[in-house]
Amino acid sequence: MDKYIDSIGLEKVPPSGAEGAGLYIHIPFCKQACHYCDFHFSTSLGKKEAMIAALKKELELRKSEFANENVETIYFGGGTPSVLELEEIEDLVSNVNKHYKVVDTPEITLEANPDDLSLQKTQALSKSPINRLSIGIQSFFDTDLKLMNRAHTADEASESLKNAVRYFDNISIDLIYGMPDMTLDRWKKNIEKALSFGVPHISSYALTIEPKTALANFVDKGLIRPASDEVAQEHFHLLYETLLHEGFICYEISNFGKPGYFSQNNSAYWQQKKYVGIGPSAHSFDGIRRGWNIGNNPKYIKALEKGELPMETETLSTKDKYNEYVMTGLRTIWGVDVTRIQKEYGKKYQDYLIMQSKKFREEGLLVLEGNVLSTTKKGKFLADGIAADLFMINLS
Repeated sequence: MDKYIDSIGLEKVPPSGAEGAGLYIHIPFCKQACHYCDFHFSTSLGKKEAMIAALKKELELRKSEFANENVETIYFGGGTPSVLELEEIEDLVSNVNKHYKVVDTPEITLEANPDDLSLQKTQALSKSPINRLSIGIQSFFDTDLKLMNRAHTADEASESLKNAVRYFDNISIDLIYGMPDMTLDRWKKNIEKALSFGVPHISSYALTIEPKTALANFVDKGLIRPASDEVAQEHFHLLYETLLHEGFICYEISNFGKPGYFSQNNSAYWQQKKYVGIGPSAHSFDGIRRGWNIGNNPKYIKALEKGELPMETETLSTKDKYNEYVMTGLRTIWGVDVTRIQKEYGKKYQDYLIMQSKKFREEGLLVLEGNVLSTTKKGKFLADGIAADLFMINLS
């Protein structure tokens, strides 16, 4: 899509590096369990050496999937990838370069917790292949961090950013809003504190109560009361207005970047580019099929030791592809291209989308400009719910 201007004058430019393919490497280890987290991880590092060997084996076994693709992004997620030693990170990157065609300057991201980013480690990472840090700050207030059972303190959050900005230019931080008892003033101070470090990218999510987590148990027992949707929406709008005023672009509902600092890795996901997910519970997509690895560390390691891939796959139907495109498209500034809907899925899907979206356009939640259907400022926070109403359910 060519450059175009939205209603508030910000240029919407598709991210560089969105063409090509990405690699995601899941590091399933954490120092402790956050109360809200339902990702796959283990707090025991006893199998770390065997896990790294298994990751390297999976990289080798799956190299044929990208035989004709250039890898443009490598993303270490988790879990907490920053628990790895520098030599272990370099070893994994070396194995990627050994088995895949990697572009000259790939975006290589490491998710990190503040308590892992000592001055010494941050300096060492800056000399490694890692060129982008994604730091799990979540909050600059100890009250919030204790409720979430984060491993770091508010002081460590600030210290990690002081270290990071000395050695890295491309930095993203995570913040969580909609916390129990989080006032609008405290949320505003979180945003202001984040901006004071000059980071070029902020990912921010509403706290969700996932089933079978410690947080869900606290809610069930009445120990805490989750924030209402109205409060979360108020927090989002403050974030949105503040960051846009500071020159950030909300290129995806939960992601704000300065021009030139959009996450190439995540943007590729949202634009349905190919990616291979390495590690237990990691997901993959080749444009036709979606796959996922077993979410069990011992079983994952055992399978790879035998040279087997512990992965299941499903072939996506036209309806599945349409629904996924609508969901991801409405979350981003690139929106949903209705001409692409007709070209890739058929005219009946295009007609359905235009018809089904009419009420949201009349309510000022969606806008159809040229061939692009996208959310308005008013509709951004509601994008997931709107998308669900635009899904194709029964049409084959």
